[in-house]
Amino acid sequence: MAAASSPAGSAPAGPRPEAAAPAQLQYSLLLEHLVGERRGPRQARALDPAALGGIPAPPRSEEQKLIERVMESCGFKAALACVGGFVLGGAFGVFTAGIDTNVGFDPKDPYRTPTAKEVLKDMGQRGMSYAKNFAIVGAMFSCTECLVESYRGKSDWKNSVVSGCITGGAIGFRAGLKAGAIGCGGFAAFSAVIDYYLR
Repeated sequence: MAAASSPAGSAPAGPRPEAAAPAQLQYSLLLEHLVGERRGPRQARALDPAALGGIPAPPRSEEQKLIERVMESCGFKAALACVGGFVLGGAFGVFTAGIDTNVGFDPKDPYRTPTAKEVLKDMGQRGMSYAKNFAIVGAMFSCTECLVESYRGKSDWKNSVVSGCITGGAIGFRAGLKAGAIGCGGFAAFSAVIDYYLR
């Protein structure tokens, strides 16, 4: 007896396609960015979470997108570097004043022992001077690096070298053209070393 034919227009029954297996987490790629050759803050930002697999990416709200745009802006980076430089410079100035044996001494009367108030006043003045200088340098460097990176559209060591040269040249140029050239080369070399170490 012949088998009953399938209804007209319906596809013949067959094996159903299996659902795609979820992508597995790429631990080797993750470890390479954490402790391998690609470790560093910039490489971590450039890492695509979708390439790791197995990590869901929830949708971001408009407030989160706004906060990310503000934090990635050059103005925010410059302000953050300015505050960090002010704190670091102030601490460094107070530290150098603490180990300086001439703090609080009056050059007109070098044999007089300075009081604690005079020593603290001298330490505060030196700390404030260092804090202002570090804040200016930090803001200039961070803002320049952000502008260079936005102009080039790349994030590599060249941005740090160019911004270091511009910052050092601008600071040293006040003392003359030769000082500006030395400041440009010195800051560029220092930025290259720091960038290489961080990468």
